[in-house]
Amino acid sequence: MAKTKILFITHEMSPFLELTKIAEITRHLPQAMQDKGFEIRILMPRFGNINERRNRLHEVIRLSGMNIIINDNDNPLIIKVASIPSARMQVYFLDNEEYFQRKHVFADNSNKFYEDNDERTIFFCKGALETVKKLGWAPEIVHCHGWMSALVPAYLKTIYKDDPTFKNSKVVYSVYEDHFQNSLNSDFAKKAIMNGMTAEHTQMYSEATNTALNLGAISYSDAVVYASENINEEVLKFVKKANKPTLEFNSTSDYENYYNLYEEIVSEELISLV
Repeated sequence: MAKTKILFITHEMSPFLELTKIAEITRHLPQAMQDKGFEIRILMPRFGNINERRNRLHEVIRLSGMNIIINDNDNPLIIKVASIPSARMQVYFLDNEEYFQRKHVFADNSNKFYEDNDERTIFFCKGALETVKKLGWAPEIVHCHGWMSALVPAYLKTIYKDDPTFKNSKVVYSVYEDHFQNSLNSDFAKKAIMNGMTAEHTQMYSEATNTALNLGAISYSDAVVYASENINEEVLKFVKKANKPTLEFNSTSDYENYYNLYEEIVSEELISLV
């Protein structure tokens, strides 16, 4: 029987970039699932402060060369890859000179939130899915971590819902405590609309706050993980009302519980196909 495939999408991962607890989770959870027999792929942005030489990143020519259109502008996508030898895991990095080649991640020297964090988010989410399509690797589970991956569930359930690569994919969204108090550009929801989508599809994201991104992602997800102890109250109420499979924070320290959650939502898909 073929191995179940899990795609992890995150903006940080140890040892490449360590900003919050997300980095630790996205380093150890994929390895735990790989040890369980799952096939794993991990995608993250290649931010400018990730050292290419030390981490031995190299370009994957066959995956590079795509353009991601945002706001009528073509943005070239370069794909790089690195390995974690001790875990036998490969991590794919999405690179773009304009969006990611900076010394800082989300804010400048004076701690001012980058004006184009909205477009960087859109580029990353759309680029991640296009990269997996080009890989020809169809995941049963797509597990998104953190606000920068928040558009992935929306894209999967709209423009990619009939795509052979993703039509059977289940989406898990790990929600963390709010990591930014600012808002993305006020046009974020409008810019996020891709061909085949309408304004209604991104309406949940329109306030462009950390909470709005989480609510939008959760609304399109098949299951939710409370990955922090202190989750925004509005988000908690929304998840409860949505009645989706949920992994509580006090269960997240044991990776066996993630395994059970994945098995549960994949089994639901199998039952519905019978």
